[in-house]
Amino acid sequence: MFASEQKVHFDVDRIRKDFPILSRRIGDNPLVYLDNAASSQMPTVVMDAFGEYHRNYHSNVHRGVHTLSQEATDAFEKVRQKVQKFIGAKEEREIIYTSGATDSINLIAQSYGKTFLKEGDEILISNMEHHANIVPWDILSKQLNLNILVIPITDEGELDLNAYKNLLSERTKIVAVNHVSNALGTINPVKEITQLAHEAGAVTVIDGAQSVPHMNVNVSDIDCDFYVFSAHKMLGPTGTGILFGKAEHLEEMPPYRGGGDMILSVSFETGITYNDLPYKFEAGTPGIAQVIMLGKAIEYLDAVGRDNILAYENELLSYATQRVAEIEGLKIIGTASNKASVLSFILEGIHPHDIGTILDFHGVAVRSGHHCAQPVMERFNVPATTRASFAFYNTKSEIDTLINALHEVKEVLG
Repeated sequence: MFASEQKVHFDVDRIRKDFPILSRRIGDNPLVYLDNAASSQMPTVVMDAFGEYHRNYHSNVHRGVHTLSQEATDAFEKVRQKVQKFIGAKEEREIIYTSGATDSINLIAQSYGKTFLKEGDEILISNMEHHANIVPWDILSKQLNLNILVIPITDEGELDLNAYKNLLSERTKIVAVNHVSNALGTINPVKEITQLAHEAGAVTVIDGAQSVPHMNVNVSDIDCDFYVFSAHKMLGPTGTGILFGKAEHLEEMPPYRGGGDMILSVSFETGITYNDLPYKFEAGTPGIAQVIMLGKAIEYLDAVGRDNILAYENELLSYATQRVAEIEGLKIIGTASNKASVLSFILEGIHPHDIGTILDFHGVAVRSGHHCAQPVMERFNVPATTRASFAFYNTKSEIDTLINALHEVKEVLG
């Protein structure tokens, strides 16, 4: 049921030494961090980049001719090149710095959507989307009197592609879906989804927040129009993210925010001339240190190898899926044939928040709740789930700790 059955052997014990927080104890127990779908942990080399920038060349970018400004600008712009290569974009100017995937989707909705959609047009989103890929489209639909159609999902947590094909029409202008579901772990066939959307004359917006950290992504191969992700899911800092957009779209889109750096000239007499891509969408002083940290995170992921990461994390997911089957009354929510390293479940008669609380006593950090995906919970008729999400620095022994703690949950609350 997993994305890859290939086995990989790398030195996870050595890798764990790069992540200081993994040596922390919660009470009397070692930390077992299984909340990676919310935020991954950060290796030392990424954290060190923050201090190095502030100690050695803290300055504003794009604004100065002095040495510090030039060094900061050079480091800042080199990350754009790294991101372009990391996701297979054709041009460097197609990489826009944002505050995260949520900000990126809002930019697309309010810039592309407001410019090119009109009353009666349709936006297709799926029943498994994060709220960040629902609410911006709802806001836009109310602004322009658009229609939002929802692609249903199956009992296994997979997109119903036949239903998707039937929903597509000449009225469809945007198809917005995630690459990987944060609540179910489902890996969606975004290349096929994009091809079908293009045949209908629509553009695609792919939420890659849960995919980029775990597998190779090539936006040119997918041929999507927009692709978004966040640094804090991929070993980087919070408040930083990326919007990839095809240059042909970005050129025609108006700025989303106004301010410094997104202009070429401002005059009360002759008006305002906007800057070229990508700066047209990057108003104000950015999170310079955070972007540089993102670059270090990309270097780290490349060094480990995302093919290796995918294979190892699927070993963890397979092992965890087998182990939870031992627990009577436990039901997995999301059993797609192609999954990433997310295991969501319910335990009969026990609320997920109570599960999470007892697991925390054992040092096990999981996520309990609706995971900002309430339509998924409604689809499966559950108020919430417990979600264990794995990263390449997790181990099978940590999964054993999770299982032992779940048995105690059963003993205490079952």
